[in-house]
Amino acid sequence: MTGVVFWGLVLLATLTGLLTAWTLGANSNSPPFAPAIGANAISTMRAAFLIGILAALGALTQGGSISETVGAGLVNGVTVTSVAATAGLLTATAFMAFGVYTGYPVPAAFATTGAMIGVGLSLGGTPAFDTYRRIATFWALVPPVSGGLAYLTATALRRDDIPETVSVPLLAALVGGIVANMRLAVLPAPPGETQGSIAGFASGVTGLPPVFGVDVGGVAATLLVAAAAFRFVRRRTQASVDRGVRTFLVLLGSVVAFSSGGSQVGLATGPLEDLYGTELGLPGAALLAVGAVGILGGAWMGAPRLLQATSREYAQLGVRRSIAALVPGFVIAQAAIALGIPISFNNIILSGVIGGGLAGGSAGVSRRKIGVTLGFWITTLVTSVALGFGVYRLLSLAVGP
Repeated sequence: MTGVVFWGLVLLATLTGLLTAWTLGANSNSPPFAPAIGANAISTMRAAFLIGILAALGALTQGGSISETVGAGLVNGVTVTSVAATAGLLTATAFMAFGVYTGYPVPAAFATTGAMIGVGLSLGGTPAFDTYRRIATFWALVPPVSGGLAYLTATALRRDDIPETVSVPLLAALVGGIVANMRLAVLPAPPGETQGSIAGFASGVTGLPPVFGVDVGGVAATLLVAAAAFRFVRRRTQASVDRGVRTFLVLLGSVVAFSSGGSQVGLATGPLEDLYGTELGLPGAALLAVGAVGILGGAWMGAPRLLQATSREYAQLGVRRSIAALVPGFVIAQAAIALGIPISFNNIILSGVIGGGLAGGSAGVSRRKIGVTLGFWITTLVTSVALGFGVYRLLSLAVGP
């Protein structure tokens, strides 16, 4: 391969990655704020602005967790070339762009995973069945877990014997405790790791010895952050319950949007890891920056349309049921990042929206829309495999493998 052809492929692959990240910003990073918009806690345009900033920051500081799985873990025995990465990203982007312009939230993880499996098989690799089982199990558990937890949380928030000046701050404490254990690239990390957490940093600074195998310093930091979150939200709800609840809803959407950027950027950058890291010798931060820029642009330019669709058409939620939809979404998102599982935020958040909506009766939930969406998700996964296989064959015939 001549130098001109190589650099042309590098440019094409990078532009394709940017386009994929753009569609992610417009598509998969939008749902975290949909409940807040549905509850009239924030405007659509302001939510789109915050999604762009927060998701881009998440991509830079928590990104890359899914990259290894997407880039090298879906098919055994092959290396993803620049042509293969371009083929996979083009296929996934086509599905997500369709979702943006039709108003149907296409699951980016389904489209990208299917496309990269198809590309890998077209390269001559063998299926990684263990990885498929792990991913499929997680995906199958998301709707009942997210929807079920949202239903239970929404039901608890509606109870008259539990004042909202207690229940909502307790949820804030739960979120704060998870935030204290989020792994971020900007925090000092233990030897051999690239990301640290607030709890881990506190453990290292205090130097407290473990007690019965429990990291005392990390637990103390987690409790302190949880207590601070509880106190902040409790003071807001005591001053005005309605204003305090809406404030928590917006903050909750913010941390979920941040998490979405951290996980979703790997869907755009994972296929390019070998190209950037091995062939170009660039640090991982450079590739994450490419994905972050694409996500930022997509959120600002393409998110409002999907925000309207997900916030209005699936369920008419109040503020409290909206909180119930986001809390399990945040928990599941962080679990997926820790396990390296490519996930669809559409799947997580919409399951929570539906579960929270059912807590107040099924009248606000569009069953037809839900059924069409589920069918479209399955179709996306199956057809993306076939299209990824075919698109790579066509590109390799045109420019070489």
